[in-house]
Amino acid sequence: MQFTREILKQKGFDFNSFILVQKPYMERRTYATFKKVWPEKEFIVTSPQIDFADYPNNEISQERVINVMVGDLQRIKIYPERGFQIFQEIPDNVWEAYKKLVEYGFTAHLVKE
Repeated sequence: MQFTREILKQKGFDFNSFILVQKPYMERRTYATFKKVWPEKEFIVTSPQIDFADYPNNEISQERVINVMVGDLQRIKIYPERGFQIFQEIPDNVWEAYKKLVEYGFTAHLVKE
């Protein structure tokens, strides 16, 4: 988002509102990052309405989808401390599920802390 902001600035564009389109499981990170980078702008985040069961396909396995989702949740937790996103509350039951998935070995997309 920082690069996009710079490119738009260089091109002389100053939009007041944005529609951000992302994967369903990345909407929260997209929201948190945009709020950090452009807090003064109006925006909505949306994604294709894909059921979790339909997300894996010939290009991305269910295992990879879960690994990416686990890594994404970790980033929601740790990126505010690194200055990349705003803080967002993570419900306890969601964080407990994250820890279980990490225990089960879904660690391929985790940030090394």
